[in-house]
Parts: sequence; C-alpha cells; structure tokens
Amino acid sequence: MDLKLREDIPIFQQITETIESGILEGLYQVDDRVPSSNEFAKYYQINPATAAKGINQLVEQEILFKKRGIGMFVGNNARTIILSKRKDRFYTDYIIPLQNEAMKLGITSEELSKLIQKGDVHEN
Repeated sequence: MDLKLREDIPIFQQITETIESGILEGLYQVDDRVPSSNEFAKYYQINPATAAKGINQLVEQEILFKKRGIGMFVGNNARTIILSKRKDRFYTDYIIPLQNEAMKLGITSEELSKLIQKGDVHEN
C-alpha cells in the first residue's frame, strides 16, 4: 500500500486505484483476497466507510467479489476490466490533450506519430 494519501483526490478513489494498481502489477491475482475496508482504515487512519466506498465501487464494476464473512477477492475478469477502463482514461486524459496541443502547434498527425515513436519529444 502507498504510505501517503494525496490531498487532490478523494480518499475512496485512492483506495480504488491502489487495489486496481495492485491487480495490474500482479500483487493480487484472480481469487486473491484484497485488504478489507477495516484494514485500509487502520493503515491510513481513515473512516472504514470511506474505504468501503472505494472497495464497493470495485464490486459494482465486477473487479472484486465478496465472500460473505471472509472478505473481498479479485474477480476473473478484473485485469481486463481495469485495463479497458484505464486505457479509456488514458485516451481522454492524455491523447486528446496531446492531439489538441499538436494541432495548435501545427504538428501533423504524421509528425506526432514520429515524435511518439522516437520516444523523445524534445528532439526534432
């Protein structure tokens, strides 16, 4: 778990992203138990309801599933769901603004593609 919570993102969302990142990084595999809302609450010294809100979002998205009385576990399609969601967000948060800025600068799609393939946008 991350040691510090950020001030610019709601805590429940950070809990969600922490679990998602753990799944993407292989820390949690299919059917693995993830930390409970009480464990997150104790670790971050937050209200358990706040942690539960983040975990419940993942249940709603079918990333996690509940085993009554035991805890929350990683679902079969968790990684696929997270990848799809994060790729969509990557497109919205990075690609569209990149394309808009390139258009303002008169950079063609071909030039932009070359810059991306080159891996260093500081060189021409």
